[in-house]
Amino acid sequence: MAGGGENGAHDQRAMEEGRKEEYPDQGCAMTSVPFVQKILAEIFGTYFLIFAGCGAVTINASKNGQITFPGVAIVWGLVVMVMVYAVGHISGAHFNPAVTFAFATCGRFPWRQVPAYALAQMLGATLASGTLRLMFGGRHEHFPGTLPSGSDVQSLVIEIIITFYLMFVISGVATDNRAIGELAGLAVGATIMLNVFIAGPVSGASMNPARSIGPALISGEYRAIWVYIVGPLVGAVAGAWAYNLIRFTNKPLREITKSGSFLKSMNRMNSSA
Repeated sequence: MAGGGENGAHDQRAMEEGRKEEYPDQGCAMTSVPFVQKILAEIFGTYFLIFAGCGAVTINASKNGQITFPGVAIVWGLVVMVMVYAVGHISGAHFNPAVTFAFATCGRFPWRQVPAYALAQMLGATLASGTLRLMFGGRHEHFPGTLPSGSDVQSLVIEIIITFYLMFVISGVATDNRAIGELAGLAVGATIMLNVFIAGPVSGASMNPARSIGPALISGEYRAIWVYIVGPLVGAVAGAWAYNLIRFTNKPLREITKSGSFLKSMNRMNSSA
Protein backbone atom coordinates (compact mmCIF):
# COMPACT_ATOMS: atom_id res chain seq x y z
CA MET A 1 0.00 0.00 0.00
CA ALA A 2 2.97 2.21 -0.11
CA GLY A 3 3.84 2.86 -3.74
CA GLY A 4 4.09 1.51 -7.27
CA GLY A 5 6.54 1.26 -10.15
CA GLU A 6 8.10 -0.85 -12.89
CA ASN A 7 11.86 -0.86 -12.91
CA GLY A 8 13.21 -1.42 -9.39
CA ALA A 9 15.33 1.37 -8.00
CA HIS A 10 14.50 3.66 -10.90
CA ASP A 11 10.79 3.47 -10.07
CA GLN A 12 11.36 4.07 -6.38
CA ARG A 13 13.61 7.05 -7.12
CA ALA A 14 11.12 8.51 -9.58
CA MET A 15 8.23 8.17 -7.17
CA GLU A 16 10.20 9.67 -4.30
CA GLU A 17 10.93 12.67 -6.50
CA GLY A 18 7.19 13.15 -6.95
CA ARG A 19 7.23 13.00 -10.72
CA LYS A 20 4.53 11.69 -13.05
CA GLU A 21 6.45 8.82 -14.57
CA GLU A 22 6.03 7.53 -18.11
CA TYR A 23 6.08 3.79 -18.74
CA PRO A 24 7.22 2.95 -22.27
CA ASP A 25 6.37 -0.43 -23.76
CA GLN A 26 9.19 -2.85 -22.95
CA GLY A 27 8.08 -5.95 -24.81
CA CYS A 28 8.57 -8.99 -22.59
CA ALA A 29 8.72 -7.02 -19.32
CA MET A 30 5.51 -8.71 -18.18
CA THR A 31 7.32 -12.08 -18.14
CA SER A 32 10.65 -10.85 -16.78
CA VAL A 33 12.08 -12.18 -13.54
CA PRO A 34 11.74 -8.84 -11.69
CA PHE A 35 8.06 -8.62 -12.64
CA VAL A 36 7.39 -12.18 -11.46
CA GLN A 37 9.12 -11.30 -8.20
CA LYS A 38 6.81 -8.31 -7.81
CA ILE A 39 3.75 -10.47 -8.38
CA LEU A 40 4.98 -13.03 -5.84
CA ALA A 41 5.63 -10.22 -3.36
CA GLU A 42 2.06 -8.99 -3.80
CA ILE A 43 0.68 -12.52 -3.31
CA PHE A 44 2.72 -13.15 -0.16
CA GLY A 45 2.12 -9.66 1.20
CA THR A 46 -1.63 -9.78 0.68
CA TYR A 47 -1.78 -13.33 2.07
CA PHE A 48 -0.12 -12.36 5.34
CA LEU A 49 -2.13 -9.14 5.53
CA ILE A 50 -5.44 -10.98 5.27
CA PHE A 51 -4.31 -13.95 7.36
CA ALA A 52 -3.31 -11.71 10.26
CA GLY A 53 -6.15 -9.19 10.01
CA CYS A 54 -9.00 -11.55 9.27
CA GLY A 55 -7.41 -14.09 11.59
CA ALA A 56 -7.68 -11.59 14.43
CA VAL A 57 -11.35 -11.05 13.55
CA THR A 58 -12.04 -14.79 13.48
CA ILE A 59 -10.17 -15.59 16.69
CA ASN A 60 -11.83 -12.69 18.48
CA ALA A 61 -15.24 -14.05 17.47
CA SER A 62 -14.43 -17.67 18.33
CA LYS A 63 -12.72 -16.95 21.67
CA ASN A 64 -15.38 -14.72 23.22
CA GLY A 65 -13.69 -11.43 22.37
CA GLN A 66 -10.31 -12.14 23.93
CA ILE A 67 -8.49 -10.03 21.35
CA THR A 68 -11.06 -7.20 21.69
CA PHE A 69 -12.00 -4.67 19.04
CA PRO A 70 -9.05 -2.34 19.81
CA GLY A 71 -6.79 -5.39 19.51
CA VAL A 72 -8.19 -6.19 16.07
CA ALA A 73 -7.61 -2.60 14.94
CA ILE A 74 -4.02 -2.72 16.19
CA VAL A 75 -3.39 -6.03 14.39
CA TRP A 76 -4.57 -4.55 11.07
CA GLY A 77 -2.30 -1.54 11.50
CA LEU A 78 0.72 -3.59 12.55
CA VAL A 79 0.47 -6.17 9.78
CA VAL A 80 0.22 -3.46 7.12
CA MET A 81 3.24 -1.69 8.61
CA VAL A 82 5.47 -4.77 8.74
CA MET A 83 4.52 -5.97 5.26
CA VAL A 84 5.21 -2.54 3.77
CA TYR A 85 8.72 -2.72 5.22
CA ALA A 86 9.09 -6.36 4.17
CA VAL A 87 8.26 -6.11 0.45
CA GLY A 88 7.67 -2.44 -0.28
CA HIS A 89 11.08 -2.23 -1.97
CA ILE A 90 10.14 -5.12 -4.26
CA SER A 91 6.57 -4.54 -5.43
CA GLY A 92 5.58 -1.21 -3.90
CA ALA A 93 3.48 -3.05 -1.29
CA HIS A 94 0.07 -2.23 -2.74
CA PHE A 95 -1.83 -5.29 -1.40
CA ASN A 96 -4.96 -3.52 -2.60
CA PRO A 97 -6.52 -3.33 -6.10
CA ALA A 98 -7.91 0.11 -5.30
CA VAL A 99 -4.43 1.46 -4.54
CA THR A 100 -3.02 -0.06 -7.73
CA PHE A 101 -5.87 1.36 -9.80
CA ALA A 102 -5.55 4.81 -8.24
CA PHE A 103 -1.80 4.97 -8.93
CA ALA A 104 -2.47 3.97 -12.54
CA THR A 105 -5.00 6.78 -13.01
CA CYS A 106 -2.32 9.25 -11.89
CA GLY A 107 0.31 7.83 -14.24
CA ARG A 108 2.38 6.45 -11.36
CA PHE A 109 1.85 2.81 -12.28
CA PRO A 110 1.66 1.16 -15.73
CA TRP A 111 -1.88 0.24 -16.77
CA ARG A 112 -0.75 -2.99 -18.39
CA GLN A 113 0.42 -4.30 -15.01
CA VAL A 114 -2.80 -3.46 -13.17
CA PRO A 115 -4.62 -6.75 -14.02
CA ALA A 116 -1.67 -8.88 -12.88
CA TYR A 117 -1.33 -6.96 -9.62
CA ALA A 118 -5.07 -7.15 -8.95
CA LEU A 119 -5.17 -10.89 -9.64
CA ALA A 120 -2.17 -11.43 -7.36
CA GLN A 121 -3.84 -9.47 -4.57
CA MET A 122 -7.10 -11.37 -5.02
CA LEU A 123 -5.24 -14.69 -5.00
CA GLY A 124 -3.39 -13.84 -1.80
CA ALA A 125 -6.60 -12.73 -0.07
CA THR A 126 -8.51 -15.83 -1.18
CA LEU A 127 -5.75 -18.22 -0.11
CA ALA A 128 -5.52 -16.56 3.30
CA SER A 129 -9.30 -16.73 3.73
CA GLY A 130 -9.25 -20.39 2.74
CA THR A 131 -6.52 -21.09 5.29
CA LEU A 132 -8.60 -19.49 8.03
CA ARG A 133 -11.65 -21.47 6.92
CA LEU A 134 -9.71 -24.73 7.21
CA MET A 135 -8.35 -23.79 10.63
CA PHE A 136 -11.47 -22.40 12.29
CA GLY A 137 -14.37 -23.78 10.30
CA GLY A 138 -17.11 -21.91 8.50
CA ARG A 139 -19.57 -20.93 11.23
CA HIS A 140 -21.56 -17.88 10.20
CA GLU A 141 -20.70 -15.96 13.35
CA HIS A 142 -17.00 -16.43 12.59
CA PHE A 143 -17.23 -14.77 9.14
CA PRO A 144 -14.12 -12.56 8.83
CA GLY A 145 -15.38 -10.53 5.87
CA THR A 146 -17.08 -7.15 5.85
CA LEU A 147 -20.81 -6.51 6.13
CA PRO A 148 -22.67 -3.22 6.73
CA SER A 149 -24.08 -2.82 10.22
CA GLY A 150 -26.55 -0.25 8.90
CA SER A 151 -27.61 0.70 5.40
CA ASP A 152 -25.55 -0.01 2.30
CA VAL A 153 -25.39 3.70 1.52
CA GLN A 154 -24.01 4.51 4.96
CA SER A 155 -21.26 1.93 4.57
CA LEU A 156 -20.55 3.09 1.01
CA VAL A 157 -20.01 6.69 2.13
CA ILE A 158 -17.77 5.76 5.03
CA GLU A 159 -15.72 3.41 2.82
CA ILE A 160 -15.19 6.23 0.33
CA ILE A 161 -14.08 8.61 3.08
CA ILE A 162 -11.68 6.27 4.89
CA THR A 163 -10.14 5.00 1.63
CA PHE A 164 -9.71 8.62 0.50
CA TYR A 165 -7.89 9.25 3.78
CA LEU A 166 -5.72 6.16 3.32
CA MET A 167 -4.78 6.94 -0.28
CA PHE A 168 -4.09 10.58 0.55
CA VAL A 169 -1.58 9.46 3.18
CA ILE A 170 -0.04 6.84 0.87
CA SER A 171 0.39 9.44 -1.88
CA GLY A 172 2.08 11.80 0.54
CA VAL A 173 4.55 9.43 2.17
CA ALA A 174 5.33 7.21 -0.82
CA THR A 175 5.42 9.56 -3.79
CA ASP A 176 6.75 12.85 -2.40
CA ASN A 177 10.32 13.16 -1.15
CA ARG A 178 9.40 16.11 1.02
CA ALA A 179 7.95 13.47 3.33
CA ILE A 180 10.11 11.14 5.42
CA GLY A 181 10.03 8.05 3.21
CA GLU A 182 11.50 5.77 5.88
CA LEU A 183 8.37 6.28 7.95
CA ALA A 184 5.97 5.30 5.14
CA GLY A 185 5.14 1.93 6.68
CA LEU A 186 4.47 3.47 10.08
CA ALA A 187 2.26 6.22 8.61
CA VAL A 188 0.23 3.84 6.43
CA GLY A 189 -0.16 1.30 9.22
CA ALA A 190 -1.29 3.98 11.65
CA THR A 191 -3.83 5.24 9.12
CA ILE A 192 -5.23 1.74 8.70
CA MET A 193 -5.51 1.37 12.47
CA LEU A 194 -7.28 4.71 12.87
CA ASN A 195 -9.71 3.89 10.06
CA VAL A 196 -10.57 0.53 11.65
CA PHE A 197 -11.24 2.28 14.94
CA ILE A 198 -13.50 4.79 13.18
CA ALA A 199 -15.33 2.67 10.62
CA GLY A 200 -14.98 -0.89 11.89
CA PRO A 201 -18.30 -0.94 13.75
CA VAL A 202 -20.11 0.59 10.75
CA SER A 203 -18.77 -1.03 7.57
CA GLY A 204 -15.98 -3.31 8.75
CA ALA A 205 -13.41 -0.78 7.47
CA SER A 206 -12.42 -2.68 4.34
CA MET A 207 -10.67 0.00 2.23
CA ASN A 208 -9.64 -2.89 0.00
CA PRO A 209 -11.74 -4.91 -2.48
CA ALA A 210 -9.44 -7.94 -2.05
CA ARG A 211 -9.91 -7.84 1.72
CA SER A 212 -13.69 -8.16 1.26
CA ILE A 213 -13.88 -10.39 -1.83
CA GLY A 214 -11.45 -13.04 -0.54
CA PRO A 215 -13.51 -14.00 2.52
CA ALA A 216 -16.74 -13.63 0.51
CA LEU A 217 -15.55 -16.15 -2.08
CA ILE A 218 -14.58 -18.69 0.57
CA SER A 219 -17.71 -18.25 2.71
CA GLY A 220 -20.22 -17.63 -0.09
CA GLU A 221 -21.41 -14.44 1.62
CA TYR A 222 -21.85 -11.77 -1.04
CA ARG A 223 -24.32 -9.45 0.65
CA ALA A 224 -23.49 -5.80 -0.15
CA ILE A 225 -20.22 -6.83 -1.78
CA TRP A 226 -20.62 -4.01 -4.30
CA VAL A 227 -20.14 -1.51 -1.46
CA TYR A 228 -16.64 -2.85 -0.85
CA ILE A 229 -15.71 -2.66 -4.51
CA VAL A 230 -17.15 0.73 -5.45
CA GLY A 231 -16.34 2.52 -2.19
CA PRO A 232 -12.59 1.79 -2.05
CA LEU A 233 -12.11 2.39 -5.78
CA VAL A 234 -13.83 5.78 -5.68
CA GLY A 235 -12.12 6.79 -2.45
CA ALA A 236 -8.65 5.74 -3.59
CA VAL A 237 -8.84 7.56 -6.93
CA ALA A 238 -10.18 10.70 -5.25
CA GLY A 239 -7.49 10.56 -2.56
CA ALA A 240 -4.67 10.16 -5.07
CA TRP A 241 -5.85 13.06 -7.21
CA ALA A 242 -6.53 15.25 -4.18
CA TYR A 243 -2.89 14.90 -3.14
CA ASN A 244 -1.81 15.71 -6.69
CA LEU A 245 -3.73 18.99 -6.44
CA ILE A 246 -1.60 20.15 -3.51
CA ARG A 247 1.68 18.88 -4.96
CA PHE A 248 2.74 22.22 -6.50
CA THR A 249 6.43 21.40 -6.99
CA ASN A 250 8.68 18.39 -7.55
CA LYS A 251 11.53 19.89 -5.54
CA PRO A 252 12.18 18.95 -1.90
CA LEU A 253 11.39 21.52 0.78
CA ARG A 254 15.06 22.11 1.63
CA GLU A 255 15.67 23.31 -1.93
CA ILE A 256 12.62 25.48 -2.41
CA THR A 257 13.09 27.30 0.91
CA LYS A 258 16.80 28.15 0.61
CA SER A 259 16.11 30.92 -1.91
CA GLY A 260 13.30 33.13 -3.07
CA SER A 261 12.01 30.40 -5.37
CA PHE A 262 9.46 29.31 -2.77
CA LEU A 263 7.85 32.75 -2.66
CA LYS A 264 8.04 33.03 -6.43
CA SER A 265 6.25 29.70 -6.80
CA MET A 266 3.54 30.81 -4.39
CA ASN A 267 3.15 34.11 -6.24
CA ARG A 268 2.76 32.29 -9.56
CA MET A 269 0.09 30.09 -8.03
CA ASN A 270 -1.77 33.06 -6.61
CA SER A 271 -1.59 35.00 -9.88
CA SER A 272 -2.91 32.05 -11.89
CA ALA A 273 -5.79 31.42 -9.49
